[in-house]
Amino acid sequence: MLDHLSLIVRDLPRSTRFYAAALAPLGAVVCHEDASTTGLGRPDAPQLWLAAAPEVQPIHLAFRAENREQVRQFHAAALAAGARDNGGPGPRVHYHPNYYAAFVLDPDGHNIEAVCHTPE
Repeated sequence: MLDHLSLIVRDLPRSTRFYAAALAPLGAVVCHEDASTTGLGRPDAPQLWLAAAPEVQPIHLAFRAENREQVRQFHAAALAAGARDNGGPGPRVHYHPNYYAAFVLDPDGHNIEAVCHTPE
């Protein structure tokens, strides 16, 4: 349903480094950069746009992982890139029996999730 999403960040270069590292395990790459925006996603189609602004209202953003290992890799990569842990990799059965996710807070306080909906 979604084609792309724009996320407001305070420091574009810092957030570009963070998202490039955190989303690499999910297959995302930086596919556009200019002075005011960065686009990440498939090489031919940016799906997440970052744009700088002085004020940020944190949101929750969930990325679909193909498997549970990608969720674990996302969490490790995000922490290594400077995120704060907001819920390590594991089942979240209160959502549904196969919901496996990890949560981090990005440099601007956005709650970023990687989730896999398939059983192990």
